[in-house]
Amino acid sequence: MELTITPRAAAQLKTVAASEQIDLSSMYLRVAVIPGGCSGLTYNLGWEEQPQEGDTRFTAAGFSIVVDQRSSLYLEGVELDFSDGLEGKGFHFANPQAARTCACGESFGL
Repeated sequence: MELTITPRAAAQLKTVAASEQIDLSSMYLRVAVIPGGCSGLTYNLGWEEQPQEGDTRFTAAGFSIVVDQRSSLYLEGVELDFSDGLEGKGFHFANPQAARTCACGESFGL
């Protein structure tokens, strides 16, 4: 599984983890694609103590990451970035598979 986390996104994930008192040495970052948004699919980030059965596990930018089987189909080659500029503050996913995205950049479709 190839998912890239930019240095800006990694720094923000560490900031979020610290503010939520997440121990990165024992927690996983779950990256998922779920139904929703105006284009049909949206991204979801969260913390988990244990991987679920069938999860793909890997490391990127120093984070232990888990992705469920269905989401892994949509996340191959994705880059996770963070921006705090005028075009919107937050995490942004650059997905080479996305055929369309919504205007706010929160969802995508194939």
